[in-house]
Amino acid sequence: MVKTGTITINSSNEAPEFIDITEKVQEEVKKAGLKDGNVLVFSRHSTAAVVIQETEQLLKDDLKNFITALSPKERKYKHTDCPDHIADQMPNGHSHCQHILLGSSEIIPFVDRELMLGTYQRIFLVELDRARRREIVIQVTGE
Repeated sequence: MVKTGTITINSSNEAPEFIDITEKVQEEVKKAGLKDGNVLVFSRHSTAAVVIQETEQLLKDDLKNFITALSPKERKYKHTDCPDHIADQMPNGHSHCQHILLGSSEIIPFVDRELMLGTYQRIFLVELDRARRREIVIQVTGE
């Protein structure tokens, strides 16, 4: 059986921003009513990633620095200079480059309706661009 839903997250102007969505995903798994299976957590955006990582603040700072160093906002990007930007789009070539390193989704197994994450693992939406409303698809598959 498959149950699909969405959660909405509002990000801030701090990018990259790690937003812990673990509890929201856990709620969706329980709401689906399936005992054992997998849950797909998928970002519907090309500048907001989904990752599994620890929640320790100094590590998150290290990860932010790492992501930013690989693709800094200040670098020149062809996408940023594109004259064909749609009206609500901001220069964000760096966000797309950062996203390709992190990815759009994670699959997490669950048993007895509980996510099988490790002791320190959490699920994060990583905002790479600017403050906005983000939609995350939660697809629960199991029995």
